[in-house]
This record gives sequence, structure tokens and C-alpha cells, in this order.
Amino acid sequence: MPERNVFTWNAIINTYVKARNFAQARTLFYAAPLKDYVTYNTMLSGYVNCEGFQDQAVRLFAEMQCVEKVSEYALTAMLGLVTNLSLLSYGRQLHSYMLKSGNSLSRYALSSLIVMYSKCGCFRDAWRVFDGSDVKAVDTVSKNAMVAACFREGEVEMARDVFSSRPQLNDEVSWNTMISGFAQNGYEEEAIQLFRSMMEEGFVWNEHSFSSVISACCGVKNLKLGKEIHAWILKEGMSLNPFLSCSFVNLYCKCGLLNYASSVCTTTQKENPFAVTPLIVEYSGMGNMLEARRLFDSLPDKNYVVRTTMISGYVKAHQCENAFQLFRELMTQETTVPDELIFINLLGACAVHATFNYGQQIHASILRTGTAMDAKLANSLVDMYSKCGNVTYAQRIFHFAIDIDSILYNSMIAGYALHGYENEAIRLFSQMTERGFQPDAVTFLALLSVCRHRGLVKMGEQYFFSMTKDYNISPGTDHYASMIDLYGRANQLEKAVSLMEKLPIEPDAVILGAFLNACKMNRNAELAKAAEDKLLQIEGGNGSRYTQLAGIYASEGKWNEMGRVMKMMRGREAKKTAGCSWVYVGDTVHSFISGDRSHSDNDAIYIILGCLVKELTKLSATIFFEEELCTFC
Repeated sequence: MPERNVFTWNAIINTYVKARNFAQARTLFYAAPLKDYVTYNTMLSGYVNCEGFQDQAVRLFAEMQCVEKVSEYALTAMLGLVTNLSLLSYGRQLHSYMLKSGNSLSRYALSSLIVMYSKCGCFRDAWRVFDGSDVKAVDTVSKNAMVAACFREGEVEMARDVFSSRPQLNDEVSWNTMISGFAQNGYEEEAIQLFRSMMEEGFVWNEHSFSSVISACCGVKNLKLGKEIHAWILKEGMSLNPFLSCSFVNLYCKCGLLNYASSVCTTTQKENPFAVTPLIVEYSGMGNMLEARRLFDSLPDKNYVVRTTMISGYVKAHQCENAFQLFRELMTQETTVPDELIFINLLGACAVHATFNYGQQIHASILRTGTAMDAKLANSLVDMYSKCGNVTYAQRIFHFAIDIDSILYNSMIAGYALHGYENEAIRLFSQMTERGFQPDAVTFLALLSVCRHRGLVKMGEQYFFSMTKDYNISPGTDHYASMIDLYGRANQLEKAVSLMEKLPIEPDAVILGAFLNACKMNRNAELAKAAEDKLLQIEGGNGSRYTQLAGIYASEGKWNEMGRVMKMMRGREAKKTAGCSWVYVGDTVHSFISGDRSHSDNDAIYIILGCLVKELTKLSATIFFEEELCTFC
């Protein structure tokens, strides 16, 4: 090209910017003999909209102030960058520059300022910008930005007032913002009413209107309106985009119509992860992991939401081996880094099943992936290591945790209580209160557990009465049961009886079960019989309660009473839950249920078990002989 002007230079620079070739674009930019505001805006826009080039955007903006009058476009672009990076201090500097340079009355800049202050957590500043602006500067865009800011802050009435003022400025975006804001802030009925008024006022519904009102229908489970909207969309020949499909699937799932939800999934876009995800969530919540896994496997691209949902569903359904297997598949994908929630769910599974090796592997994965160790993750690790029997590891995690809260203290105190470290638990509780953390009901439950296992009656009473007196915490069922168990273990049954008589709540199966154990430990079958009727009224179908009562009567030699209880159990067809244990060998879990002989190595297991029983019998006989010999001596 023999002659180049500013327009041709801008065109070629813009081409390289769009191709994300910033090295060549920068070279041409500085080589250009002529530059105007379009040249600067082109480079600035490219830097702002490309991850990793924000520093260059700031430097270029500073350069622009020296060589070229900053345009409205450049200011709004920089305000957008500030908003995305939450750089409030730099946003305030831009606002000051706008006031000095006379750009503050710009309509687009006004809306950008409102959004910036709102999303950076300074709602009052956003309101001052809007309220202090010239009436002529406020247009539909800035007004909509202020309405959205009000809803973002939860100021519903203020949003309503802004929307109602100068109604001639309202457009479809204004109405959709109001409908969405009402739905997201718990005003579902108002959102539905506004949706109806929108059409009456002559505005046209669009996909944003439908998506917001369906969200409101989900909140109040208004299936009738949801079906009407779905039918209207189909009648008008409108296609369901991925977000609308997801909204309808979510509505039908919330209302229990899984067949409708599945139909929407299959008839719209079979490979739409947004629509399939609510179905996976619903099936996982119901424990139907087979159907959830089928849908999961049908997705070509699996996002974090569905992966986390599947792992959480497996954990809740006690199918932890499947959860671990899914996690291993996830880790084989080098580009994928699990999020915190996946780790928390897996650590919860390890805590329930006491799988120490898996817990260590997950801990190693957390460190290897560089996942931030916040209070929730640290709490899950402490809980896992405590329940897997390694208090030392739990203690190490606790001491090295940066973000400590009362929940983390509770987990560590509970870990100490679980393993009999009463001094450490009491010391940690004192440290917790000294540092200003407020104990809760869980804290005192752990402390009472320490006291009842160590027979510390006075200390247990101090903690129990301190709950109400010092911390205004009302004792719950578990606290009363712990105190009754504490009295029973300490052979102070009269205190347990007194507490039962003074209970401010109706005793449930947990409290009555603890009282029966106290009666058994103190060999008092009469009191147990007095509590029998109440217990069987509450849990008459639980065979374990009949077994518990029968054991009490048998220990006192009351065979007729024991026979009566067992006969009652058979008459009511009450079933006792079979005992179950499991052990991990390699990467496989082996479960054993009482009376079950279905294991592939059944014969070998029972041979070894028989040998162990013989050895234990010999050992117990030896101990009994030595005790008798000591008595005669």
C-alpha cells in the first residue's frame, strides 16, 4: 500500500487484536505515525477483554491521558475491568477523573459507575451516583443498572420505587430485571404478578422473562402456571434454548414430575448438560444412583456441578466405593482440578467408613492440586483423621490451619473426646473461649461425651448448667441423654431419675434408651419396666428396643419378663437391624453382615474366626483362674 492513513492503520491493528496476536498488534500500534482515539480504544478493548493483559490495559489507559483525550468508550471499558477485578480503589480514581474531565454526565459512564460500585460492595455509593445525577443524564440503561444494583443488595422496595419512577424509560430489560430480582429475593408471587402485567402493559415476553418466571414457579411450586407457560411456548412455535430447558426440567423435578422432566430433556437437546443436571440432582437426592449414573454417563462434557452431585449422591447412599472410583476417574484427567466441595464429600465418606488410606490419598490430592485450605476443608480433614483413629494427624491439621473458626474447634474437641483425651479437650475448650469464639450446642455435646466416658460427674454438671446460664443455649435431646448416661455410668441413678422428672421436653427414644442403659448398669429392672411403655409407644417397630429391654430383665434373672418382651416383639413383627462390619483390602471393600455367609472366602474366614475364638476362650479361662487364685491368697 503506497499510502496509509489512520483508518488503514486502525483496521490492521484491529485485525490482529481480534486474532489475539497482541505482540504484532502492539508492534503496529507503536509504529503507527498517526493515532486517534479509535486506535487507542482498539488496543485498550483488546487488553481489557483478554485474560492476562489487564496490566497492559492500565498502562495504556495512563498513556492515553497524556497524548489523547480519553473517550467515553475507554472510560466504560476500564470501569468494566475494575468491576471484574473488584478493584474499588482504582474505580474511585476513575470516578474522580471523570468528574475532573467532565465525563461524569455521560449516560453509559453513569451506568458503568453504578454497576462498578454495586458489584464492588459499595451500594450506597452506587445510589449516590444515581441519585445525584442530572435528570437528563439518567436514561433506560442507567435506570436498569440501578434497579439491578438494588436487587443485588436486597433492597427490594428501593428497586420497586426506582422502577415506578419515570415509567416512560422502562423497556423489556427493565421488566425482566424486576421479575428476575423478585424471584431471586424470595418475592415469587410478586414476580409472577409482574410477569402477567408485563404483557398487559404492551411489552413482549422473551426467554429472559420465561426463565425468571419459571424460577419463581419453582420457588412456590406453581406447577399449573409452569405448564401453561410451557404450553404457550410450544404453541407459539418457540424453541427452548438450553437455559429454558433447564428451567422447565428444574420445575418438574421440584414438583415431583420426573417423567415430564425426562421428556423435556429428550425432546429438546439430548446433550444439554444444563437440562440434565437437575435430573441428576433429583435422582441422587432420591437415592436412585443407577438412573443418576445413566444420565451422568450420557453427558459428553461433565462439569463440576454434575461430578460433585454424583459423588455427593454416592456418599449419601453409602456407596462410597463408587464415589472413590468416580474421583479416581476425575483425577486421571490432567486438565481437571477438583473443587473444594468434592474433597469435602469424599472426606465425609472416609470419616463414615473409617477408611484411613483413602483419606490420606485425598489429603495428598488436596496438597498436590494446590486447593486452598480454608476452614471447611480443614474441618473435614480433622473430622476424617479423628474418626479414622489418628488424633495426631488431626491435631497437626488443626494447629497449621490458618482460617480457624468455632466449627473447627468443635471438630478437634470432638476428636479428643472420641479417643479419651479429656485433658486436651478441656484445655482446647478454654483456649476457644479465651480467643473469643462462641461455643454452641455441638461444643457442649463433645465436652459431655468426655465427662461421661471418664466419669467426671461434677465437671459434666458444670458444663451442662453453663450452657443455659453463660451462653443461653437450650439443651437438646442429646445433651439430656448424655447427662443421664453420665449418671448411670457413675452409679448415681437417683440423679438420672431426678433429671427425667424435670425434663422440659417430652422424652424421646434417645433419652429413654439412655435411661434404660442407666437402669441396666445399676441393676434396676423396676425403673426400666416403668419406662418400657413410653419407649415402645415411640419405637414399637424397632426390634433393637425389645432386645435392649430383654437384656435388662435377663441380667436380673427375670426370665418371665424377658419372655414376655420377646413374645411381644414377635407379635408385632419388629425387626432388629443386623450388625454389619467392613474392611478395606487393597482398593476393595469387604462387607460382613450378621448371619451372612455369602462371601467368596467364607470357609477360610470362619476357620480363622474359629481359631481366634478358641484362643480367646483359653485366654479368658486363664484370666479367670488367676483372679480366683488371687482371691484365695
